[in-house]
Amino acid sequence: MRITLLFLLMAAGAAAQIGNRVQPVGPRDFPVMAWGSSPGDAAQLREMKEAGLNVSGFCNVKDLALVRDAGLACLVADPRARDYKWDALPPDAELRKNIAALKADVAGNPAALGFYLRDEPPITMMPGMGKVAALLREAMPDKWPYVNLFPYRVGREALGGSDYEAYVRSLVTTIRQPFISYDDYSLVEGEMMDYFYSALAVVRRIGLEANVPFWNCILANAHFNYMEPSDATFNLQVYSTMAYGGRGIQYFSYFSQTRGNYRLAAIDQFGNRTPTWDMLRRINNQIHALAPTLLRLKSTGVYHYPYVPPQCQGMQGARLVRDVKMTQSFVRPPAGAQYLLGEFEDEQKRPYVMLVNKSLKHSFRFALALKEEGRKLVRVSPYSGQEEPFGREMDWLAPGAGMLLRIE
Repeated sequence: MRITLLFLLMAAGAAAQIGNRVQPVGPRDFPVMAWGSSPGDAAQLREMKEAGLNVSGFCNVKDLALVRDAGLACLVADPRARDYKWDALPPDAELRKNIAALKADVAGNPAALGFYLRDEPPITMMPGMGKVAALLREAMPDKWPYVNLFPYRVGREALGGSDYEAYVRSLVTTIRQPFISYDDYSLVEGEMMDYFYSALAVVRRIGLEANVPFWNCILANAHFNYMEPSDATFNLQVYSTMAYGGRGIQYFSYFSQTRGNYRLAAIDQFGNRTPTWDMLRRINNQIHALAPTLLRLKSTGVYHYPYVPPQCQGMQGARLVRDVKMTQSFVRPPAGAQYLLGEFEDEQKRPYVMLVNKSLKHSFRFALALKEEGRKLVRVSPYSGQEEPFGREMDWLAPGAGMLLRIE
């Protein structure tokens, strides 16, 4: 009888942990976005909401009501905001007329986060886009301009003769975009390339200097010779971004392209869900669970072990953590640990850390040695968003996964 009762109590406890439901974070606080054209179909938009997205992509004005009704937001892609020769703009009077007409059409619809201007422009286009962005801001102060930057790895020629840091700064100072958005697809032949972390280091540093957040557009399908999606690839891209203090995730792409060798986006070329859709929903649920805590934190440092990519720092610079031991108790032969550690503090100066397993193949058990002895760790659950005592089997990280901990 006692064994049966114990079993029932354990089963009840397990059931209470299944099917956590967290309140989705808002698109203005932490955008979770499908990069690309927003669909004009109500059923597809509802499915995007179900997948944990809060921004449907680049929408037509005529579809704003559908986007709003689905509980999503979007960035309006309209010729009156984006179809200009950026180094030879029309007269101001024409620009103002176009923007006034656009304002009348948008009519304060809350689904419109802002206006798509351009993807991956060279720096030479920034002054023209800055002028249009200023006129849009003057007419609609609550709407954002949206420009997405080239990845870190491209050369000066693509950037318009600029180095990457000056290029990123121009988005903030010339266009005055209130966030940095860039893309960097770096998963090749089972590994994450160094420039993924180098880009994170650059945009984090500039974002902190300018006091603006950054959004990372990450790989969510397979094309060219990029890896096919997995839980590990989503984990590593998202948790690394959050460990660097990122405040937005964009997915390229939610819908499979009908050209080249594009495959395994969340929705295939026939409009059907692929296995990637469930992976996307799983990682998005974790973003929504952790975002309320992350939004209260300020990034104070990010550190790598054992190899330190360009622009990045090694563990010797960590302020809170003296050492991290990562082992594989149940695997022979053991794999070598590789990780990154993000350090944070909240408004009360309470310390937090996020540890990320950089391996895309291996799970690791970890132990943190804190510089200040005697302090305890509290886990922020990626399933409920609630704090819970750190213990039991919480000291394991799946491939690519991360964990947010408060130091008490």
